[in-house]
Amino acid sequence: MNIIEVENVSMHFNLMEERVDNIKEYIVRLIKGNLLYNDFVALDDVSFTVQKNDLLGIVGLNGAGKSTLLKILAGVFTPTSGKVKVNGTVAPLIEVGAGFDEELTARENIFLNGLILGYTKDFLKEHFDEIIDFAELRKFINVPVKNFSSGMYARLGFSIATAVKPDILIVDEVLAVGDYKFYEKCEKRISEMIKDGVTIIVVSHDMALIERLCTKLLWLEHGKIKAFGDKDEIISQYRKS
Repeated sequence: MNIIEVENVSMHFNLMEERVDNIKEYIVRLIKGNLLYNDFVALDDVSFTVQKNDLLGIVGLNGAGKSTLLKILAGVFTPTSGKVKVNGTVAPLIEVGAGFDEELTARENIFLNGLILGYTKDFLKEHFDEIIDFAELRKFINVPVKNFSSGMYARLGFSIATAVKPDILIVDEVLAVGDYKFYEKCEKRISEMIKDGVTIIVVSHDMALIERLCTKLLWLEHGKIKAFGDKDEIISQYRKS
C-alpha cells in the first residue's frame, strides 16, 4: 500500500535579483514592471512512492531540494506543478521552532503547537507531563521560548510531535542541534515508532544514522532524483560521488 505518492512534482521560487531598499521603491517598480526576478528550480519533475512501513532516507548536498521536498510532503508548500497524495496523519519535524510563538512560554506552546498538529486540548492536558518531561524542560516550563537555545527548541518540538504515533513521521536535520544524549533518546523513540509500524522519512547528512534507521534511500541532486531504491547500493554510490 502506498502511503505517499509523488507524481511529477516541480517547485519554482522567484528570487529577486536586485535589492529594493524600501516599500515605496518596491511599489513603484512593481507598477512599472521593473522588478527583476530569477526563476530558481528547487525540485524538477520528481516522482516516487513510499509504502506503508517504509523507512526512507533522503540525502544530497545542501541546495539539492531535500527540505523543500519535506515541506511539500508536510503540506507547508504547494508544488508549482505535479501531484502529492498522502494517505495518513503526518507529524513533521522540519524546522527548529516551526509552529511556536516566541513570546509564549513552553507551557503555552505545547498547547499551541499540539493544536496545530491536530491534537485535542484534552489529549494535550492528559499527556502534558509526559511531553515536558521527555523534553527535559520542566525547569523552563514558564519561560518564553524566545529565550530557548536551538537545542531546547528541538527537544520541545520533537516531544510534542511524537506524543502520539502518527502514520508518517518526517524528520529534517532538526535533531542535529541537540546534545548527543537527547539525540540518542530521540533515536530510541523513533526506533520504537518503527516497531509500531510508523512510516519514517528522514533527511540527514549523518550517513551512520541513515544506515541504522533506513531501508530505502532517495538521492537528490540539483532538484532531480539521482537515485531511488535499496539503501545499501545507493549509499555506496553516494559516498563515491
